[in-house]
Amino acid sequence: MFEKELAAIAAAMVAPGKGILAIDESSGTIKRRFDSIALESSVESRRAYRDLLITGSGLSQHISGMILYDETIRQATKEGVPFPEVMRKNGIQVGIKVDTGAMDLALAAGEKVTEGLDGLRERLAAYKKLGATFAKWRAVITIDDGLPSADCIAVNAHALARYAALCQEAGIVPIVEPEVLMDGAHTLERSFEVTVQTQHALFEQLRLQRVREEYVVLKASMVISGNKCPRQASVQEVAEATVRCLQRTVPAAVPGIVFLSGGQSDELATAHLNTMNSNKKYLPWPLSFSYGRALQAPALKAWKGQPSNVAAAQKALLHRARLNGAASLGRYQAEMEREGA
Repeated sequence: MFEKELAAIAAAMVAPGKGILAIDESSGTIKRRFDSIALESSVESRRAYRDLLITGSGLSQHISGMILYDETIRQATKEGVPFPEVMRKNGIQVGIKVDTGAMDLALAAGEKVTEGLDGLRERLAAYKKLGATFAKWRAVITIDDGLPSADCIAVNAHALARYAALCQEAGIVPIVEPEVLMDGAHTLERSFEVTVQTQHALFEQLRLQRVREEYVVLKASMVISGNKCPRQASVQEVAEATVRCLQRTVPAAVPGIVFLSGGQSDELATAHLNTMNSNKKYLPWPLSFSYGRALQAPALKAWKGQPSNVAAAQKALLHRARLNGAASLGRYQAEMEREGA
């Protein structure tokens, strides 16, 4: 096993003051993003957008790694330099999304299971040759009346653990992402209950399948009120519930935890992360970010698909990355939103 290599990669991914930029949107998701700026999604427009995200100056001060899509890891800058090479030269770890999406779970209405295990060993070997040092697999857990079922949690935890084992076998650090969706009318308390169940099941499966916890990064959901819940929990309540959930479920051996934004606004995702890190309680792991839309949205809005706007888009991305880097250290303040914007 690639112990020294995995340890070094994991440490770099959760380095102090840094987080992960997720740019691994599927073709369908990136089309919806581009629709918002009236831009056609094509191979070249997607390449140009990922180019501005990857080549932005100064990003490595706040971004430790980027998660790419299969198309993106094979693309290059307009000068012809492969994206993984650019990232490596800038000290940014190269990540790759390896699941093939969440599909309907058979005989379980309203629930999903993530697929992509078939042929994964071979795909991981190919991605490593392309420069990947870590990977990501996302499971989807829905909260609703009677949901999630125990079997939905179990089957997704099993798949995450099988994926993680294959990653470590290949010398690639796995990000495990058991996302508990914020869609719905559920309360903060219900979110806490389901997230605890989900993360307990995940780490049990990781142990059963011999995955080394010290070479795994958890991409966690924040414990948050459903977006249709009449009472939205405060920033402090979300931070306290999320930390309490992690303390109950995540082994101290895990090198770090990065949060997904899960549909939160840019500012709210940053405020929640900062409040967690402002807490004076001892925690065995760093808490950072692995945001997609919550980092990209200002850049996409500034870019509008125009080459003349690339510099403005990169400035917007760097500003958002800087704020979340500060939040990962508990040093973010709301007034910083206006600085450099």
